[in-house]
Amino acid sequence: MNKYGDEEVLKYGNPKNWELWPAYKSEYLLDESFPEFTSICPRSGYPDFANIHILYVPKKVVIELKALKLFLNSYRTKRISHENVTNEIFDLLKDTLKPAYLLIEGDFTPRGNLKTIIRREEGLSNVSNDTKHIIDLAINRYNIKYIDY
Repeated sequence: MNKYGDEEVLKYGNPKNWELWPAYKSEYLLDESFPEFTSICPRSGYPDFANIHILYVPKKVVIELKALKLFLNSYRTKRISHENVTNEIFDLLKDTLKPAYLLIEGDFTPRGNLKTIIRREEGLSNVSNDTKHIIDLAINRYNIKYIDY
C-alpha cells in the first residue's frame, strides 16, 4: 500500500504529467530553489542531499510549482549520480519548457569531505541586457561562480 503522496510523486516524475501554464507576455526570470532535494547514491545506496537552483526565462510556458516540487521529489528513491541528476533535470526542463534561458545548479552536501557543485547553463544570448542584469543579480545572490566568455 502506497503512502499518501507516493502516487503523485511517481506521476510527476514523467514530464507528460506536468501542469504547464502560459507564461506572461513580458520577458522575466523565474528564480526557484529546492533546498531539500534528495536522491540515492548509485554506489553506496546512501541518500545524497542538495540544494537545486533553477533559473529560467520562459518563452511560452512555465511549470506549475506543485508539479515542479513533485518532479524533484521523484528523485528521492532514484539511484543516480550528482552529475547525472543535475543534467537530467536540466534536459527534462529544457525539452519540456523550451525556455529562452536556463541555468540549473546542483549544490550537494559534502560527503567524505568532498563538496560537489554541478552547473549547466544555456541561452544567455537569447535574453535582453536588462534580463541579463537580473540573472546576474540572482547568480550573485546564490554566490554561483561562472565564467563569462
